[in-house]
Amino acid sequence: MRQFSADYLRDTRRGMWDDRSALADLELETRERVLDVGCGTGELSKILAEETPGEVVGADAAPDLLAVASEVVPVVAGDALRLPFPDDAFDLVVCQALLINLPDPAAAVREFRRVSSDLVAAVEPDNAAVSVESTVEAESSLAARARRAYLRGVETDVTLGGEGTREAFETAGLADVATRRHYHSRTIEPPYADRDLRSARRKVSGEGLADDRATLLAGDLSVEEYDDLRSDWREMGRNVVEQMSAGEYRRAEVVPFYVTVGSV
Repeated sequence: MRQFSADYLRDTRRGMWDDRSALADLELETRERVLDVGCGTGELSKILAEETPGEVVGADAAPDLLAVASEVVPVVAGDALRLPFPDDAFDLVVCQALLINLPDPAAAVREFRRVSSDLVAAVEPDNAAVSVESTVEAESSLAARARRAYLRGVETDVTLGGEGTREAFETAGLADVATRRHYHSRTIEPPYADRDLRSARRKVSGEGLADDRATLLAGDLSVEEYDDLRSDWREMGRNVVEQMSAGEYRRAEVVPFYVTVGSV
């Protein structure tokens, strides 16, 4: 399973739950015991704890992420395929952007079903349908170019979305499976936050692409094509910094995500 830093998780989930209506199908107001699998730094765990009268527990395999999540909910170290809980220990088991990183999503959902007495839910994006609009003319096309190569090279189905999650739920034996589409929008505009400035510097250095180099090359991108992409990416980054200096840079990214629920 791919590993992510705390900073990455915070940034990619920033503002996602400003509108909590997307969680309506989880019936949080009725829950007594909730498990957040793959809780990461606890962004969703915190929301769950605020919305339910019961106890929320976070589980993750990464100790560094659990250390952060433990500040908001009780946490337990655990693998999504071998959860350290007895059958029917929770009345809701939920995950966010976890199934897209697993080679066999249905196997994890079967384990969620085992430890849930009532409902299983998953919040999963469709990364093939991400859109980017930017005041830097080249940014949208370069982001799409990098995304296409990444999707071809990544080992798991990061486009899982609603249809793939529904299939995993049904394969795992859940009933009354339903899924709804929502959108997570992230914007960068003046005044720029520190994270926005860090993101711009990473574009200039090409760090982001370098982190994914192996995946991009596995996606049938040649070394020469990768080098060309990184060169164009760094030039785009310099334009971003230039526009930021003038207070003119704006960027909007929209990620469709699906909340899927199924009954035990």
